[in-house]
Amino acid sequence: MKENFKAISLSFKNAPIEIREQVSLNDDSIDRLLNYFKEFTSVSDVLVLSTCNRTEVYYFNEEELSEDIIKLIGIEKGIHDFDSFKPYFEIINNHLEAVQRLFRVSMGLEAQVVGDIQISNQVKRAYQQSADLQLAGPFLHRLMHTIFFTNKRVVQETPFRDGAASVSYAATELVKTLTADIKNPRILVVGVGEIGEDVCRNLVGDDRLSVKITNRTEEKAKRLAAECNFEVHPYTELWDGVNHADVIVSSVGASKPIFTKEKVDSLDILSFKYFIDLSVPRSVSNEVEENPAALVFNVDSIKSKADEALEKRINAVPQVERIIEESIEEFNDWSKEMAVSPTINNLKNALEQIRQEELARYLKEIEGDEHKIVDKVTRSMMQKILKLPVLQLKAACKRGEEETLIGVLNDLFNLEKDTVKK
Repeated sequence: MKENFKAISLSFKNAPIEIREQVSLNDDSIDRLLNYFKEFTSVSDVLVLSTCNRTEVYYFNEEELSEDIIKLIGIEKGIHDFDSFKPYFEIINNHLEAVQRLFRVSMGLEAQVVGDIQISNQVKRAYQQSADLQLAGPFLHRLMHTIFFTNKRVVQETPFRDGAASVSYAATELVKTLTADIKNPRILVVGVGEIGEDVCRNLVGDDRLSVKITNRTEEKAKRLAAECNFEVHPYTELWDGVNHADVIVSSVGASKPIFTKEKVDSLDILSFKYFIDLSVPRSVSNEVEENPAALVFNVDSIKSKADEALEKRINAVPQVERIIEESIEEFNDWSKEMAVSPTINNLKNALEQIRQEELARYLKEIEGDEHKIVDKVTRSMMQKILKLPVLQLKAACKRGEEETLIGVLNDLFNLEKDTVKK
């Protein structure tokens, strides 16, 4: 199998959020992009990955298509000035580098929060979209399943995925812990700045939770709610929303606390009400906790846990990289063996043709069950003759010397001529 895997990548490492927002692709946009590949190119394997932090396209093709792909993304997003965002894309035309990039992205090594578990699920969804449109060939299927197996090894053999390594993700885990014993828990997210947005996105997928979003600028709350399939609560009715919520996650920018003891004391709290304050300056007053039914968690306590988890993950990076190296080596061995499989098939066909011709010459002189015996014996002989060349070819793949042996076999058995004839 030729080394034709390539990629283009735009991520938080080389593009500000204003650019990332412009080129971010939803599921419908990705489907249209994949259908273009299917109808108008000879590409056999494509993966389109788009998250809030990156937009990447991986593809297997002899020709470089980066220019066309970038233009297609621009057309899909209604951007006509391609030159304004083209420089932000990293072009990866080296096969091994593209494979390594997909491994590192899938494991969370390239994530904004190292070890982010969300990315592995996002990669799985991207792979599923390609598979649904028959744009995942043998190469991508094998590559993705190797990545999934590698991910399992990382989880089982390292502390790389332990704990929540960002404030927003730590807050999300805290929400789930606090509501574990609450039937139909209600969450109110107040303020949708960067942290508030991250919290909402991290809460997506937990069907137990009923999440509402409120924000001073309602249009922004509506956009995020539509993306996450949550409800919008009017900011003008903030305290009604607080009254009905079990957990309030606040990331509001304000010069003084919005949630005061007086306001909280006036609420009709039947059981515990939890306030998770992610704001700096704080939006939940210290005195709120004097109310026996209110519990407050501030950004410092949450950040402390996140920092500990992040340190553990960073220390585990060398272990993760070793596991990835082992997986890539195994995958490369498979790729090289795939490259020699046509030669093996041609050799089998050449020997089978000789066998059939000889059987046709001599079997007419043999009667009865002897036909079956001769067929069985000659088939067994052919398999034994094939065994050594096949093993030698596979060994040559690992040494990087397969081309020489392929040439020898082609010359000895006239395989290329046989292939053309067929």
